[in-house]
Amino acid sequence: HVATPVEVCSVRDVKGLYAKQAAGELTGLTGVDDPYEEPVKPDLRIESQDQTVQESAAAVHALLTERGLA
Repeated sequence: HVATPVEVCSVRDVKGLYAKQAAGELTGLTGVDDPYEEPVKPDLRIESQDQTVQESAAAVHALLTERGLA
């Protein structure tokens, strides 16, 4: 599970979806005006605002290796 606060998603949004939602041009944006339920017990949780891409990739690789999938 990649956990990213809505505020961070908005800053990173290259498609402009959050700006369109804020302007009233778009509805149903998950986590903003459409509910989002985080997984209760994800196998892995990536805190993308606190980890580099390399750290996140290493965490995924470690989990896959641990499970014999890498």
